[in-house]
Amino acid sequence: MRAVVTGGAGFLGSHLCDRLIGEGWDVLALDNLVTGVDGNIAHLLKNAKFQMLRADVSQYIDVPGPVDYVLHFASPASPVDYLKMPIPTLKVGALGTHNALGLARAKNAKFFLASTSECYGDPEISPQNEEYWGHVNPIGPRGVYDEAKRFAEAMTMAYHRYHKVDTRIVRIFNTYGPRMRLNDGRALPNFVFQALSGMPLTVYGDGKQTRSFCYVTDLIEGIYRLMMSEEHLPVNIGNPQEITLLGFAERIRKFFDDPPPIVFKPLPQDDPKRRCPDIGRAKRILKWEPRVGLDEGLKLTLAYFQDVFKKN
Repeated sequence: MRAVVTGGAGFLGSHLCDRLIGEGWDVLALDNLVTGVDGNIAHLLKNAKFQMLRADVSQYIDVPGPVDYVLHFASPASPVDYLKMPIPTLKVGALGTHNALGLARAKNAKFFLASTSECYGDPEISPQNEEYWGHVNPIGPRGVYDEAKRFAEAMTMAYHRYHKVDTRIVRIFNTYGPRMRLNDGRALPNFVFQALSGMPLTVYGDGKQTRSFCYVTDLIEGIYRLMMSEEHLPVNIGNPQEITLLGFAERIRKFFDDPPPIVFKPLPQDDPKRRCPDIGRAKRILKWEPRVGLDEGLKLTLAYFQDVFKKN
């Protein structure tokens, strides 16, 4: 089996490449390294089953030889990145998805879209299930990411219904683990970077907004099971254990001998107040649920971040 993974040098894309190669696949990673990092895939470069090609999937892409699966993971994913690159974010969600679907159709390959819980926007229900259509501000600053992914889902379902492409869609909730970029704008890397730098931890608003954090190996297991399934509708993959961001900051502080103080800043526009997945569909169809507890996952991630921080 041969897979093309767009965004293959990113946080999630690189872990997916690891899993596919571990399952015996040949993998071609495509990445323009705008947010991806060469170091994420350095350990794979000598593996005969792995190839890396620097490419922008928002442009036309062509891959020689047979392809069994196209997995579209290319996109800026943190607010810092997509607010800095709003138009490339929209383009990779729209044009990049179109190009990746076109490749899958041309190769008679299956297609897998990495979508996001941000499709639900600032939700009016919690936990969020796949039938919920969302509460998104299309012209707000976060709309460039939210609407790009919502369009990508619509394009994927159109190719499935009209061109009969065999497609899958995963809605990924907050995920953490090694290979995240330190200080990339998301809660965990920000808190850890601030703590390692001797700075206070920044909590936005009153800190009562919630998130749910899934360790990366659990997420990749859910993604692989969805790849192997026959499900075409979106499936939530995430950890349903909800925690406030203030509580999460307190959890991070406990890992440091000299716990940093917490400071509060205004809440960014359209920041979701609650984010928690209903994983009933994943449990039923994929027999999947997360297994790595938050403290266990945080220990592994903090060890990685501390090593990166020392090297820099």
